[in-house]
Amino acid sequence: MIRSARLTCVAVLLLTLAGCAGGSFNDATVEEAQAVAYVPRDAPKLTVFTVVNNRTGNGGHSALMVSGSQQVIFDPAGSFEHERIRERGDVLYGMSPGWVAAYKSAHARDTYHVVSQEIAVTPEQAERALALVQSNGGVGSAFCANATSSILRQVPGFEEISVTFFPVNLMDQIDKRDDVETSKYYENDAGDVLDGINAAPI
Repeated sequence: MIRSARLTCVAVLLLTLAGCAGGSFNDATVEEAQAVAYVPRDAPKLTVFTVVNNRTGNGGHSALMVSGSQQVIFDPAGSFEHERIRERGDVLYGMSPGWVAAYKSAHARDTYHVVSQEIAVTPEQAERALALVQSNGGVGSAFCANATSSILRQVPGFEEISVTFFPVNLMDQIDKRDDVETSKYYENDAGDVLDGINAAPI
């Protein structure tokens, strides 16, 4: 079952180039990552991003934004890279609102949209999530939802999350919560992640 799920996810992602394509091999140092840290002004929250195929409804990628003492995106096996962003262990540092918008824009196109599920959390929950993503390390291809769900279930208050290989399954689990605020982001361009990054108004 796990082998079948993994092969299915791999096949979908190779065809679409949407997300879980493999992490960076050029990790920043701890000092480089901390040097660009962005401290959010809003209250602590966790945001699950899901890239969804507009035609089939299948998921292409899962990621987790942690907004606590700093704001980072855990982008497991992701393909979002830019010379002004520091990445360490699949964690993107310096994720200001502008870079978060660029992240969503890079993944949205005529074939995919991005679902954002925000959940307000305590500072303690946010720091636990931050510690978990920072200590997780890089993730292999097609394990984006697996890694994201595995981390979430270790955060107090999220123990009900079941580990899954499917981004939409994780999205549906989050959707059952009473404290989630959901939004969807669409674009009509036909580019890929790299095109979206290059066009980002940063």
